[in-house]
Amino acid sequence: MFNKKLSITLLMAIPIIGLAQQQDTIPMNQILEEVNVKSIIAGEKTPMTFTNISEKEIEKTNLGQDLPYLISLTPSVVSSSDAGAGIGYTYMTIRGTDASRINVTINGIPLNDSESQGVWWVNMPDFTSSVSNIQIQRGVGTSTNGGSAFGATVNLQTDGLKKEKYFTTSNSVGSFNSVKNNVEFGTGLLKGKFTLDGRLSQITSDGFIDRASSDLKSAYFSAGYNGESSTLKAIIFTGKERTYQAWYGVPSKYSDSLPTFNPYNYEDEVDDYKQTHFQLHYKKQFSTKTYLNLASHYTKGGGYYQQYIGTEHNSILYNDDYIFGQNTLSYYGLEDVIIDGDTTSISNLVRRKWLDNNFYGTTFSLNHSTSKLNLILGGAANNYIGRHYGKVIFTEIQGDLDHEYYRNEALKKDLNLYVKANYDLSNKLNVYLDLQARFVDYTFEGFNSNGEVSDQAVNLKFFNPKYGLFYSLSDNSSFFVSFSEGKREPNRNDYVESSPNSRPKPESLYDTEIGYKYNSNNMAFGINLYNMDYKNQLVKTGEINDVGSSVHSNIKDSYRKGIELEASVKITSKLSWNGNLTFSKNKIVEHTEFIDNWDTGDKDETSYQNTDISFSPNQIAASQFNYVVSDKLNASIITKHVGSQYIDNTQSSERMLDAYTINNLVFSYKLNLKKVKEARITLLVNNVLDHQYTNRAWIYRFVSEGSDPSGESNPYTQADSDGYNMTGNFPQAGRNYLLGLTLGF
Repeated sequence: MFNKKLSITLLMAIPIIGLAQQQDTIPMNQILEEVNVKSIIAGEKTPMTFTNISEKEIEKTNLGQDLPYLISLTPSVVSSSDAGAGIGYTYMTIRGTDASRINVTINGIPLNDSESQGVWWVNMPDFTSSVSNIQIQRGVGTSTNGGSAFGATVNLQTDGLKKEKYFTTSNSVGSFNSVKNNVEFGTGLLKGKFTLDGRLSQITSDGFIDRASSDLKSAYFSAGYNGESSTLKAIIFTGKERTYQAWYGVPSKYSDSLPTFNPYNYEDEVDDYKQTHFQLHYKKQFSTKTYLNLASHYTKGGGYYQQYIGTEHNSILYNDDYIFGQNTLSYYGLEDVIIDGDTTSISNLVRRKWLDNNFYGTTFSLNHSTSKLNLILGGAANNYIGRHYGKVIFTEIQGDLDHEYYRNEALKKDLNLYVKANYDLSNKLNVYLDLQARFVDYTFEGFNSNGEVSDQAVNLKFFNPKYGLFYSLSDNSSFFVSFSEGKREPNRNDYVESSPNSRPKPESLYDTEIGYKYNSNNMAFGINLYNMDYKNQLVKTGEINDVGSSVHSNIKDSYRKGIELEASVKITSKLSWNGNLTFSKNKIVEHTEFIDNWDTGDKDETSYQNTDISFSPNQIAASQFNYVVSDKLNASIITKHVGSQYIDNTQSSERMLDAYTINNLVFSYKLNLKKVKEARITLLVNNVLDHQYTNRAWIYRFVSEGSDPSGESNPYTQADSDGYNMTGNFPQAGRNYLLGLTLGF
C-alpha cells in the first residue's frame, strides 16, 4: 500500500518528490485506510524511473489550472494550452511523448479514451482537488491497466480516509476573468466505520486567446465502509465542459502582432461534453501479508462540437471544410433546393459532431508479501462502446433541422493480466520481474479489401515483459537498471481510414533505464539514463493509403535517449533549491515525407535521415528556489526552460518553435482567523517577465509553383525553401496571475 506517512521527503524534483516505500508486511490498520493502487505504482525498490507528488505539493498552486500545468515542473514535462493560460483544453508531453502514448489511471482504473487513446483534462475540471497523490513513471514503467504506456504513465489516487469532519472552500480570481470556486466537505469517520466526502467546483475563464472561453463544472462524491479486515468504497465524479474552440491556432504572420487572434467567430463554435465516472472498490485483507483488491467501474460520456460551415471560401480560416466540398447539401444527404427557379446546391449551415460512449469493466490485484518477496497478480477486463454520429442542425435555406448525416459504432474489448515479483536476493540486492499479457479485440465500421465500408475486426495479442535490478549502495544511495518492453495498437483513425491492405502495424518500444539516487538530510541527487528504442513507431508522413486517407505510417527505426538530472539542496534553514535537467536525442533513423503538389495533384517525396522527432525538445529544465520568510509567509521563484522543437519530422529550421524560458513567482501567506482551522492566501504570477512564446503548433505542407497561395488574404500560409507551409501556432499568455483564498473549518 502507498502510505503517505511512510513517504521519503521528495527526492530530486520540482515539486519536491516523495518515494513510496515498499513494506515486507502491511499492518491491518494501515492497509484499509484508502483506495489501494500498490499493484500498479512503483515502490522504493522498484527499478523504474518515477516521481511522486504529494497532496501538499498539489495544493501549493492548485488555483484552477489543469493537471498538465500542476505537474509541469517535474522532469521532462512540457505543458501547453489552446487558450494559452492553462484552463480549458490543455496538453502535455513527457520525454516528447504525447497524450495518446501516456497511460493514465485513476485508482488503478484506465482513463485514456479506448479509441483515440488520448486524455482530455478539460472533461475533469478541478479534479486534482480530490487527488491525494500522483505518481509519474517515465519510460514503459510497471505493468498497468488499459493501453500500454509508450513513454510515460500517470497514476492518480483520490482522497483517502479522513477521520475528522471538515469543510473547506477554495476560491481564486485571475487574469482573463478567470474564476474558480469550490467547496470540499466530509463527515469524518462515523461510528468508527462510515465516511462521506464530496466536492463541488466551477471554473470559468475568457482565455488569453480571443473568445477561447471555458465554462467548467465538476463534482466528486465518495462513500466508504471501513471494517476490521475489509473496506468498500463507492466513488462518483463528473465533469461538464463548454469551451469556445481555439483549435485552429494563430497564423505565424500574426504571432507577434496579433498573438490572441482566433479565426472562429461564429458565436456557438463550441465544444460541449459531459463525462461521469462510477467506481466501486473492495479490499479484503486475509492477513498482514496477503490482501485482495477488486474494483468495478463505468464511465458515461456524451457531447458534441459545433461548427459553422460557410458557402464561400473564408480567406482567414483556410479550412478543409471548404476545400473538400463540405458546404454542399449533397455531402450531408440533403437534396438541392429550388429557389425562384434556380437550383441551389450549397448553403451556410451549422453541424454537430457527436460522441456517445460507454466504458465499463473490472480490475483486480492479489498482493502477497513475505520478508523477502513481494508478489502481485493483477489485471483488468474492459469494454468500450463508442457511437459517432453527425447532425445538421441548421441551414440558411431550410432553417432549423435535426438531420443525421452519418453514424458509426465501435466496440473495443481490452483484457490484460500481469504478475510482478520483487525478491530480495540479499539485504542490498533486489531482483524485479514483471510480465504482462494484453489482448485487444476491436470491431468497427471501416473499409474492406475492396474499398467498401463494412464491419471490420482486429484481434491483437501483446506480451510486455519487464526486468530489473535494484542495489542499495548504502543507507543514503542506491542504483538500479531495468529493461522493459511495451506494445501499442494504432488508434481509431488509423483503422477506420485504412483497409486491411494498408492498416498500420502495432508499434513496439524497448526501454532501458539506468539510475542512481543519493539522499541525505540536506541534499538529494539523482541521475537517470534512458534509451527508448522504437520499432514501427507511428508518425504522420503525409503518405496517402489505398482509400485516399493520410493516417499514421510505421517508421522502422526511431529512438529517444537521454539523461535526466535531479537535485535538491537545503541551503540554509530558510532557503532551499531543487531542480531538474533533461538532455536528450530524439531521432527517426530514416523516413520519407510525402508532400501535396497542387500543380500535379500527386505527392512529392523527400527522404530524410537522422532527423529530430517532432515536438521533442533536446533540453528541458526546471528550477525552484523556496524561501521561508516567516512562519506565515513563504515565497518561491520558479524557472522553466524548454529548448527549440520542430513541428514536423524534417528538422527544418523554417519549421521550428524557438526555445523559451519563463519565470513564475508564488507567494503563500497563512492567516490566523478565529474558528478557522486553515486560512491561506496564495498568489501565483506566471511568466513574470512577460516573455512571448509558442510551445505547440500544427502544420500542413504543400508545393504550388503555378500560383502563390500566400499573402495577407491567407495569413496561415507562408513560403519557405521547400514550398509552402500552412501553420497554426498556439501562443501562450504573457504575464498573468491567479490569486486564491482557502478557508478550512
